[in-house]
Amino acid sequence: HVQLVESGGGSVQAGGSLRLSCEVFGYTSDTNCMGWFRQAPGKQREGVASIYTGGGTTYYADSVKGRFTISADSAKNKVYLQMDSLKPEDTAMYNCAAVAGRCDYGLSTFFRYWGQGTQVTVS
Repeated sequence: HVQLVESGGGSVQAGGSLRLSCEVFGYTSDTNCMGWFRQAPGKQREGVASIYTGGGTTYYADSVKGRFTISADSAKNKVYLQMDSLKPEDTAMYNCAAVAGRCDYGLSTFFRYWGQGTQVTVS
């Protein structure tokens, strides 16, 4: 069983920064591929970033490249999403996701486990 718990969301002004955290509990061997997704009201869920924790390979949506950075701390079973230069269009519920594997399909990888989400609001 795997549980993902996100934290770090909040409200920030445009141009500001936030760092989201996702802690993995349980069978962590099933979580080599980690991702962050977001969904704004009335919009489809969008893949934001993913990382293969075994090798560090990362993938980013074009909309966040150069502004967001995904990283992993395997010793702490945590994945982070550093979000800089935030824009109002970044406002959304952000979910952490995980699956076993190497993220071979980047943000199109099928993620098996999902967290409850953390809200990010940029004004």
